[in-house]
Amino acid sequence: MKSILLIGLGRFGRHVAEELNKLGHEVMAVDKDEERVEDVMSYVTAAQIGDSTKQEFLESLGVSNYDVCIVTISSNFQSSLETTSLLKELGAKFVVSRAARDVQAKFLLRNGADKVVYPERQLAKWTAIRYSSDHLLDYVELEDDYAIFEVDVPAEWNGKTVGEINIRKKFNVTLMAIRENGELQMSINSDTMIRSDQTLMVLGHYQDMKKCFHT
Repeated sequence: MKSILLIGLGRFGRHVAEELNKLGHEVMAVDKDEERVEDVMSYVTAAQIGDSTKQEFLESLGVSNYDVCIVTISSNFQSSLETTSLLKELGAKFVVSRAARDVQAKFLLRNGADKVVYPERQLAKWTAIRYSSDHLLDYVELEDDYAIFEVDVPAEWNGKTVGEINIRKKFNVTLMAIRENGELQMSINSDTMIRSDQTLMVLGHYQDMKKCFHT
């Protein structure tokens, strides 16, 4: 469990708060809009109304005590930038800030952000890849176009073993797990049989995935 300071409770911020709550983390939620703060009270540990661009207010939160500070302000980039900068000045351990464009990301990274996220861009990419592919069921993006993909078993692989298919050598794709009846099987060896009623969890570069699974 981690302690999280979440600043900005618009639609994206609320979703982040909900997911952090489901994961069992302690969340302090902050926004200058009273109605937004009230909306998240049921699924955060604590919440405060305040202006995160004011140093005195951030100091009162003890930002250095949180494992992660997440800035999800979207309506005012100047406020997001000032908040990010102040957090780092006040000793925040790790700051994640939201950006809509590359130029925003550059300013955020130069002014205190340890990591930048692009919610709209990342969702757009996920949607484009997921729904333009015939055999791709889901994927989690990592870095440099690498991702973990969940894919259907190709018809020609049905009834063959992992050793017979040898996808790592042929396609530079790593088989990580097999999902069957909703359960993940992590213990895989060369004798493991692949069947068409399963799905595969694989790690690789998107271009290699396209060649391997004709996505």
